[in-house]
Amino acid sequence: MATRRARGAKRKAPPQQTMLALLTGHWIAQMLFAVVKLGVPDALAKGALAPDAIATRLGANPAYLRRVLRALASVGVFSEDARGRFELTPLGQTLRSGRPGSLRDFALMIVEKYNYRSWERLTDALVQGGTAFELEFGQPIFEYLRAHPDDDRQFSASMASISATENEAVARAYPFRRHARLVDVGGAHGHLLATILRRYKKLRGVLYDQPQVVASAPASGFVTALGVRERCEVVGGSFFDGVPAGADAYLMKYIIHDWDDAKCARILGHCRDAMAPGGRVLVVDRVIAPGNGPDWSKWLDINMLVGPGGQERTRSEFAALFEGAGLALVAVHETQSPLSVLEAARR
Repeated sequence: MATRRARGAKRKAPPQQTMLALLTGHWIAQMLFAVVKLGVPDALAKGALAPDAIATRLGANPAYLRRVLRALASVGVFSEDARGRFELTPLGQTLRSGRPGSLRDFALMIVEKYNYRSWERLTDALVQGGTAFELEFGQPIFEYLRAHPDDDRQFSASMASISATENEAVARAYPFRRHARLVDVGGAHGHLLATILRRYKKLRGVLYDQPQVVASAPASGFVTALGVRERCEVVGGSFFDGVPAGADAYLMKYIIHDWDDAKCARILGHCRDAMAPGGRVLVVDRVIAPGNGPDWSKWLDINMLVGPGGQERTRSEFAALFEGAGLALVAVHETQSPLSVLEAARR
């Protein structure tokens, strides 16, 4: 005999309700961007405050701000107490500035206007080909960033914020001690390279990126830190033209996923030609898992389609990419992060 549903038991949401949540996901992103831009998470760093107090401190409209905080509390970013004060949850703490693992800079970058406007051209890109960003702005995204220094600085800061949660995991996952000289290709300000050099005291490193990027690397302090600077060389150049020769390991984190197969083959080919006998090419990226399960890599893959025109790849797609560049995939080292280290050798 059927029993009545227990009082208070949750009913399964109809598919329309689930679809509404998906369709309005950009509402949440825009609210997060707004509160981070205003500085709300930092204002709540010392504890709960009423919306009026927050608004006075930040120059916001208190009634409007309360409604936004209430909405974000419903998805776990803030918590409202019985007195109507709001405080940060552990989830909301990730939006504070100056904290290990903070995603504040990523939030400010990924919801910035140039990103949002390019996503509006996704349908056009699916029909016409090319990247949505170029259809909207008439130039590749990295050229745009070079021409817009404020956006470029925010982009670099966002990449550093993501890297801060991953670099230790990468350094632990692969036995860099087997190498003598490591070139970090497209290594920006050297956060990952410095992490690896601190862990492996006999290893020497080369930070390699565009001249204007490495020119500002010393100010970031990663490659000039005590214990690192003595073993780190900084070189400017383009990996589309070549890479420093003679090293026995070439590392690329979040580089290969920026580009299509043809451009990747060119970059990987330069590494293959430059490396010493027995050397290795080490690609640090996400590897898309098979099946229909949740995987943020699949969402990031579309962001690469919209922006630079690159893609996230499966293990078999990486293997084929390496083969096209005269390399062979010899191992995939999983890390204690969403990234893997894909190790390739000359064929």
